[in-house]
Amino acid sequence: MQHADLTHFENCAIRHRGLCSAASPEALAELNRIAHPHHYATGQTIISEDVPVDFIANVVSGIVKLTKTMPDGRQQIVGLLFPFDFVGQAFAGSTSFSAEAASEVELVRLNRKAFEAVVDRNPDLKQQLLVSTLNELDAAREWMLLLGSKSAEEKVASFLMLLVRRSINMSCGQEAQPVNPVFELPVNRADIAGYLGVSAETVSRQISHLKADGIIKLIDIRHYTVPDLNRLAGLAGQEPPIWA
Repeated sequence: MQHADLTHFENCAIRHRGLCSAASPEALAELNRIAHPHHYATGQTIISEDVPVDFIANVVSGIVKLTKTMPDGRQQIVGLLFPFDFVGQAFAGSTSFSAEAASEVELVRLNRKAFEAVVDRNPDLKQQLLVSTLNELDAAREWMLLLGSKSAEEKVASFLMLLVRRSINMSCGQEAQPVNPVFELPVNRADIAGYLGVSAETVSRQISHLKADGIIKLIDIRHYTVPDLNRLAGLAGQEPPIWA
């Protein structure tokens, strides 16, 4: 299948919010030449831990969960990747985590060696890759704080705020804040529980409490609005976000 006419990195959020925000038109053209779209069904493995992989990928749509297998065979969710995040590691032949499609996922895959060559030729891209790596480190530290110090209510509020902020980041920057924006729970409650280190029953109970308190409003099992964003942010220990 030919994809020569498809500019994979012109999606607004990917182009202006992700790694490619630092790409010159020439570097962007190089990336598009080595990019190929791939679709993954829910539950499909994208990358297996400690297995050599010859590509990295940019998430276009959907959610990817990162998991680590424990010595006794249990799996722990250690992270979630959203649109414009990268799957895999540049300048590394393998990763110590597995990547699995937590929902229907569209990726743009790039040959790892070819991508590294483009980065080497473009200092701005290399600088942005370093910034992205440092941001991932900060996110890992936040996740450690969430698991170790927050109550169940604070954990669920933090997760819902994560989705709110990600939705904001996916806007193009020229858009005004919509009235009563709708946010999606992109993974099931068992996955949310695994990510937060609580039970699925606890997730459901805390969501019900937030609904009863008027902080969130459930539209259906997968969608919600936030009538009281200040209170949700406060429960998460965060400042309310500003719509881009």
